[in-house]
Amino acid sequence: MHRLFVAIRPPAEIRRTLLDLMGGILGARWQDDPQLHITLRFVGEVDRHCADDLAAALGEIHFQPFEIALAGLGQFDRKGRIDTLWAGVQPRDQLTQLHKRIDRACTNVGLRADERAYLPHITVARFGRAAGPMDDFIATHGGLTSAPFTVDSFALFESHLGHEGAAYHIVERYRAA
Repeated sequence: MHRLFVAIRPPAEIRRTLLDLMGGILGARWQDDPQLHITLRFVGEVDRHCADDLAAALGEIHFQPFEIALAGLGQFDRKGRIDTLWAGVQPRDQLTQLHKRIDRACTNVGLRADERAYLPHITVARFGRAAGPMDDFIATHGGLTSAPFTVDSFALFESHLGHEGAAYHIVERYRAA
């Protein structure tokens, strides 16, 4: 079985900006450089046949390069407690359109449609049971912005879960037309 997702890997200078702001929240498990990405579609566990079909279907997606930039911080919570701190990206329209095309490719190969609302972001930290206070961190970094960067490709990633967390590697990269 292969645990897959489709994502955009931000350029090195954007990843460096995110890595430089990490620290100062008790209980945070900060992402490292190889983990920084914008998820377009989580696929989950599939067999080799489905993985091959998906890789081929993703190759049929055509899109033009577009620009986005970092835009603020946010958090997801689960059952009333914060479990994820993320950096936002703007504008979202073209990312959302690309997400829809990728979701359609997934359903065309027999995967279930993604029913969740799509909010493009880059996960910066994850939290266990207890997240330390974030007020100072948000006050300092909440206005996070960057220069625009060009999205000219996306990739199919495979995720391997281990004791140190998830390790990702690119299965195939898809370039803009």
